[in-house]
Amino acid sequence: MIDLHCHILHGVDDGPANRDASLMMAKKAAEEGIHTIIATPHHKNEKYENPKETILQEVAKMNDYLREHRIDVEILPGQEVRVNGDILQEYEEGGIVTLADRTPFILIEFPSGHVPRYAEKLLYDIQLKGLMPIIVHPERNQELIENPDILYKFVKNGAFTQVTAGSVVGKFGKKIQKFSDQLIASSLTHFVASDAHNETNRAFHLGEAYNRIKKQFGSDIEYLFQENPYLLLEGKSIIKEIPERVGKKKFLGIF
Repeated sequence: MIDLHCHILHGVDDGPANRDASLMMAKKAAEEGIHTIIATPHHKNEKYENPKETILQEVAKMNDYLREHRIDVEILPGQEVRVNGDILQEYEEGGIVTLADRTPFILIEFPSGHVPRYAEKLLYDIQLKGLMPIIVHPERNQELIENPDILYKFVKNGAFTQVTAGSVVGKFGKKIQKFSDQLIASSLTHFVASDAHNETNRAFHLGEAYNRIKKQFGSDIEYLFQENPYLLLEGKSIIKEIPERVGKKKFLGIF
């Protein structure tokens, strides 16, 4: 498995505090069948700043440490960028790193309580630049829960989204789990990733999430989520179904 959103680098944000904690996360990932992790530290979220150069350096050191301890997990660079009006300027100046530093995809994070009014134009401008925005954990955004048509518009206009594995399996509560199900059923999300911060209360749950998706939605949908991270890293087209508004598409009678 590939995990394309994970806070495994130590000492850069609210992930592991030290190198050994990062090592334990990597061991746990390997035990769960994850062989590739894109390290995505928070960036410009009013608390942490992790520009591209810092991330590349930390990823290189982490890979050396994992090889030293014979842990068969590869770390690739990435970033979880809090939405802000300077993203494109910072990208031009070399401060933004795309996923794996070779794809056009970038993770975009909204504040937990709302969606900035300029988000629609920014997502459009990001795509005009040739980049592909992936909105992370929309199922945990209060405004999107209350008005999922906002997310429908973003996806219809070309944005991708990524739900958290823990949300799918109920680690953030039944309400967020139900909304995750609705996003999956309505083809409003394209990736599942761990957003893991540690090996305890914010762990991976990736295999568990895939298993639940297979049980709830069938093998074809599970395949979509399993395959898309590979397609992303290979530079191939992401599997996308036609998006539906939440509540318009009935599935297993859960709505």
